[in-house]
Amino acid sequence: MRLLQLLALLASVLSVGLMAGLFTGFSYAVMPGLKVLDDRGWITAMQQINKVILNGWFMTAFLGSVLFTGAALALNWFSGDRAASLWILLALVLALVMFIGTIAVNVPMNDRLEAAGDPAAIGDPAALRASIESRWIAWNTVRGVAALCSLLALAWALVVHGRSS
Repeated sequence: MRLLQLLALLASVLSVGLMAGLFTGFSYAVMPGLKVLDDRGWITAMQQINKVILNGWFMTAFLGSVLFTGAALALNWFSGDRAASLWILLALVLALVMFIGTIAVNVPMNDRLEAAGDPAAIGDPAALRASIESRWIAWNTVRGVAALCSLLALAWALVVHGRSS
């Protein structure tokens, strides 16, 4: 049982860590890099990123961040050794903030960008960008910080798990 708990915790750390890296990387590198583009260039870049990011690697890490953390919590709780449970629960809540924020806020904005069609044919690209960019960045920061804090909680859960053996 302890090995299964450890494997679930490690899978959780890996998937949450990948999401924390992705979202914080967008905050400190990708979005500042895109900021210099003109409106049509920015829309084009965001549309292309939104197309290529939907792949098996992203989906495994994104879904795994919640599923593996939930599994780690369940395994820890039902094993009777609940020393790390509080940290794993905190990590799960934070992973859910990241997950739900993505689904409820960032994805609908990505869908609006896609629905706008060819950037060359958009009548007012500045208005579209203005209606999305700052809110998208703010919510990306929220999900990045949530994923990073989830990762920290999971790292501590691993320490607690190791000490309780």
